Amino acid sequence: MPGWVVPAFVAGALVSLFASARLVAALARVGAHFGLAEVVVGLVAALAADGPELTSALAAQLSGHRAIGVGVLFGSNVFNIAALLGVGSLVAGRVVLHRRVVALEGVTALAIAGCGLALVTGGLGPVAAAPVTFAVFIPYVALSALPSERLPVPSRTRTWLAGAVKEEAEEVSQAYPTSEGVRLRRSVSTAAVALVTVVAASVLMEHAASVGGPDLGLPEVVTGAVVLAAVTSLPNAVAALYLARRGKGAAMLSEAFNSNTINVVGGLVLPAALGGLALGHPGAASVFAGAAYAGITLLAAALAYAGRGVSRWAAASLVGTYAAFLGVLVALA
Repeated sequence: MPGWVVPAFVAGALVSLFASARLVAALARVGAHFGLAEVVVGLVAALAADGPELTSALAAQLSGHRAIGVGVLFGSNVFNIAALLGVGSLVAGRVVLHRRVVALEGVTALAIAGCGLALVTGGLGPVAAAPVTFAVFIPYVALSALPSERLPVPSRTRTWLAGAVKEEAEEVSQAYPTSEGVRLRRSVSTAAVALVTVVAASVLMEHAASVGGPDLGLPEVVTGAVVLAAVTSLPNAVAALYLARRGKGAAMLSEAFNSNTINVVGGLVLPAALGGLALGHPGAASVFAGAAYAGITLLAAALAYAGRGVSRWAAASLVGTYAAFLGVLVALA
């Protein structure tokens, strides 16, 4: 293995994680400046936090390492739920959630997970995957951004949806505080520099992993779904611990599910629609990673809904599921 691989991987990881944290803060300030709804600000922040995952996955796909690219996205999504909801709830002892928030976020997350899995396995072609995915994603964003009285649904449904969004928005607004008095131009400049830094550092990290993985005997899907996935998801995990300690369950759930949704939309669906970058003939390990992502999403939503939150037992179940995922993935690879 070339001597530059390990230093390059470590340097890329550290720089991308630091820059993504700056990007999250800057974009949150920009969103607040323009009066974006709190849940939409949360989506923007989740997109920024996903910068290392998305960039690493796209870089791998563009360089021909499709198993690594798919592995990063699906592996990150499994890790996000285990770390954000599992480890976060273990640290907090118990995270309380409103069932309306769980239902809204859970249904959206499950639908997007199904679209991603169907795309990779061939159940949905690249042309069909985009409209099906956006048929779920766009209404969710609209629901988060529009005032409740403008929603074109029956009054009882409107009241239910408005309550779910309000409960989530109250916590998200506290999870992504914005500093008053910060100039817009400064925030935009910070975001631009941080974005370029995240992209460059993540590409370096992915290249180092792609070169060094084979020398260590690691299959591509393991390099992506385990090594790169865990490292690139660390910003989300750290944020989850912060939210868990403050009892912000709705914000924590939103960050976990929204981060995963953005990974699928930005890392799989759009590249497939634009150029087929995410397509190919996935092996059993890649298909399993996608199925595990959908399965742990369903498990997390079901446990949170039934228990009106995530208890220590439910959190331990999610962490245990991730451990089983790693074992099966390595065996299949």
